[in-house]
Amino acid sequence: MVEFGNDWDELLKDEFKKDYYLRLRQFLIQEYRTRRIFPGMYDIFNALKYTSYEDVKAVIIGQDPYHGVGQAHGLCFSVKKGVAPPPSLVNIFKEIKSDVGIDNTGKHGELTKWAKNGVLLLNNVLTVREGCPNSHKGMGWEQFTDDVISLLNLREKPMVFLLWGANARTKARLVTNPAHLILTCAHPSPLSAYNGFFGCKHFSKANEFLKANNMEEIDWSID
Repeated sequence: MVEFGNDWDELLKDEFKKDYYLRLRQFLIQEYRTRRIFPGMYDIFNALKYTSYEDVKAVIIGQDPYHGVGQAHGLCFSVKKGVAPPPSLVNIFKEIKSDVGIDNTGKHGELTKWAKNGVLLLNNVLTVREGCPNSHKGMGWEQFTDDVISLLNLREKPMVFLLWGANARTKARLVTNPAHLILTCAHPSPLSAYNGFFGCKHFSKANEFLKANNMEEIDWSID
């Protein structure tokens, strides 16, 4: 049984009994036995462990984990300290500097501080084979993360959904509660960042929304 150590335990307790998840679990057991899978099995659910349901202020949706050695640790776009920030994260830092004046460049790429400050850093698919992006697509994770988003949608306290790129925007259909704000734009990848990610000002817009709803703004700096 997966344990998060917060209110997700009660909210998701029935999820792990569903047929799709039991099939996914059997698939993952075989994958972890026979291949190199990222992140490590104890880091798969870090996004939900670090950011409780009640504490979520903003949701950032990634595609699937980084597939290089030592990168993924259960938070989308984040890499552990000591690992060079990947290009998409570099572009995220560029937009933060342009938008809110916070300079995270030249430090590291670990976003744990954001997660503990209410930013749910959730990938659409939570595991991946080494060197094979999207290798665990279609195995069940999408239903799991859909159900997480649906639960967030039900919450009365407002939050912001930052959906970057076509993959993340598929989750927008699940956010029907008018209390929440949806922000969409291009993905921060170097392939698409100039098509609307740069200049999106999502970081200041998120904080303006939170402030307007009498909630604490997000500190987009990293330590």
